[in-house]
Amino acid sequence: MSERLLKGIGVSPGIAIGPAVIVRSGLPEVPHRVVARTQVEKEVRRLRAAVRDVKRHIAELKARAEDRAGPDQARIFDAQVLMLEDREFLSGIANLIRENHLTAEKAFEFKVLEVRDLWAASRSARLKERLADLNGLAIRMIQHLMHRGDEDLERISRPSILVAREIGPGLTVQFDREQVIALVSEEGTKTSHAAILAHSMGMPAVMGLPAAVERIAAGAMLVVDGSQGTVLLDPTVEEIAAAQGRDTRRRELDLQMEAVVDQPAVTTDGQRIVLRGNVDLPDEIAEAQEHRAEGVGLLRTEFLITSHASLPTEDEQAAYFRRVGEAFPGHPVVVRTYDLGGDKFPAAFRAAPEANPFLGWRAIRVCLDQPDVFCTQIRAALRAAAHVNIQLMIPLVTRLEEVDVTREMVAHEAERLARAGIEAAKTVPVGVMVETPAAAVMADRLAEVADFLSVGTNDLTQYTLVVDRGNARLADRFTPHDPSVLRLLKLVANAARAAGKPASVCGEMASEPVPTPRCPPYGAKLP
Repeated sequence: MSERLLKGIGVSPGIAIGPAVIVRSGLPEVPHRVVARTQVEKEVRRLRAAVRDVKRHIAELKARAEDRAGPDQARIFDAQVLMLEDREFLSGIANLIRENHLTAEKAFEFKVLEVRDLWAASRSARLKERLADLNGLAIRMIQHLMHRGDEDLERISRPSILVAREIGPGLTVQFDREQVIALVSEEGTKTSHAAILAHSMGMPAVMGLPAAVERIAAGAMLVVDGSQGTVLLDPTVEEIAAAQGRDTRRRELDLQMEAVVDQPAVTTDGQRIVLRGNVDLPDEIAEAQEHRAEGVGLLRTEFLITSHASLPTEDEQAAYFRRVGEAFPGHPVVVRTYDLGGDKFPAAFRAAPEANPFLGWRAIRVCLDQPDVFCTQIRAALRAAAHVNIQLMIPLVTRLEEVDVTREMVAHEAERLARAGIEAAKTVPVGVMVETPAAAVMADRLAEVADFLSVGTNDLTQYTLVVDRGNARLADRFTPHDPSVLRLLKLVANAARAAGKPASVCGEMASEPVPTPRCPPYGAKLP
């Protein structure tokens, strides 16, 4: 790779060309100063006043994010508000002020560093991703207490590309969209809050680019390709023209796709491809409808737990499943049972830390060990299935017994609902997510006990190539079209075809225009 072509993770598609503005938004240097005993309570009052002011500012940022990216993305700011409402966190800072006669800003800095060290040492990927929220809040609070603004952003006077070590969600929405045209950062992945906001705002972004701040000089001309995950330094006139040409073709393709959105998906050799939506949150239902999705191939349900302090009721889940089903009349909605564990353990579960959480107690293993939680979800699906086309899909299956036990639980709960006189379907199709090499190589056996198979290409790639898909340093090794992954795909497709069962593909691979043509020969549908 050329020394001028830097490789990171493309988290938001599109191409932008412009000068670099380097933002070194770390924690401000806070002088260590001891206050007089008579001034201690004044510092505590300064802390409380700053908390009120910063909460108001975050509310303004949230409103701006809602206007630019939608209400769901705006909820990203709730994490910072919750920290400012955490009594234990704030009491700890007040105690530092009182016991050590510190200024409010120094006490806040000490407390943040303590929490940051704890989170950084945690094995929870979810906590590590929240570090950006913590750092963003710390910078905001300390700058406010020290009466400082963000000088780096204030000096942007022409369309520029923002380059930083880490970009929090607040930074993403507070600048002028006409002046900041793309983002580049050393930290972050496709699932980081700033990446989600950038994608929703239609802003090209590349994250996980090592030493970006050191390798890119302020004012240097850049070509940022958020689709390829590349940053080109000091492009020539010819390279700029080529990038502009690629961007024009991408925009033309988008317009062409919009023009044919109502036409069926058929390959040039006449193969009909079923395209279904991949829905993570309720706000994504409308987008799937706009793209004429033929149902939902993967309806994630984790948000029902992770966004609430308590477990969702059977009624709440049944109503949600029915609502999604009614949005796609005549088409199936495949409900993936809770894929908890790894980086998605909610407060309702008190799980002990694990050395390797992505290889541990997660997904169907959690569900089978928590039958009350699992049966509530099964009952909700059965009740919704009395009105709409609902199917169940089990994540991270590695053993046939997991499918057998799940089917028994479905039959048992259907019987209970019938005895109670509650309107519900007698059964629902039960499918399997093929996400591990173990599941792929025994796909023929799984096809005998499951009603359908769906390949989760993100996890299948991760487990096959032994590559953490969230690790920026290994981004170039996470390749779903690797021959080893494609061979496993072929095994699954052949097994499904032999058993006469439907097979589909989901994950990033299903949305990429290059690898997908390799799937139809294997007989896979694309959700």
